[in-house]
Amino acid sequence: MDYKNIITISLILFAVIDVVGSIPIIISLRQKLGHIQSEKTTFFSGVLMIGFLYFGELILKFIGVDMSSFAIAGSIVIFLLGLELVLNVSIFKQDGDVSSGSLVPIGFPLLAGAGTLTTLITLDSAYAKMEIIIGILINLVFIYLVLKSTAWLSKVLGKSGLAILRKIFGIVLLSIAVKIFKDNLI
Repeated sequence: MDYKNIITISLILFAVIDVVGSIPIIISLRQKLGHIQSEKTTFFSGVLMIGFLYFGELILKFIGVDMSSFAIAGSIVIFLLGLELVLNVSIFKQDGDVSSGSLVPIGFPLLAGAGTLTTLITLDSAYAKMEIIIGILINLVFIYLVLKSTAWLSKVLGKSGLAILRKIFGIVLLSIAVKIFKDNLI
């Protein structure tokens, strides 16, 4: 086990997961849902990432879905989240079960989305699985801390700061979604 590899993997995953960039979306969803189950969402994201590391390609092949199609589907959901932020509309309707909002769209596809899952498959070709798992666990700590501190972050940012961040990160999300869509279309 190489600690340099673990740091590299952790930084790559941190950039792809972009939990810091997701703060406005998480706060927005928290305001809609009233509560985000931090532990459950972090656990769900971790299980999804580690499970996909081991079985992702196999599952997708089994159901006849290639990685590009999976990435495009995830990009559409991310695009819709971006539209919510920019246009200040509600696309994701809550079905009454508050806990499901913590898992979808926060746990998947926002945190453990197509980009993250595709990156895990790519990392698997270059690094040891144990190093990748440690990198995932390090990122899960950051995810948990951000999810737990959304109320505090909301107070610090205030309504106008949050509105500005929502618009900015909405545009960033739309751009990321278009890039993922474009990269996987061909």
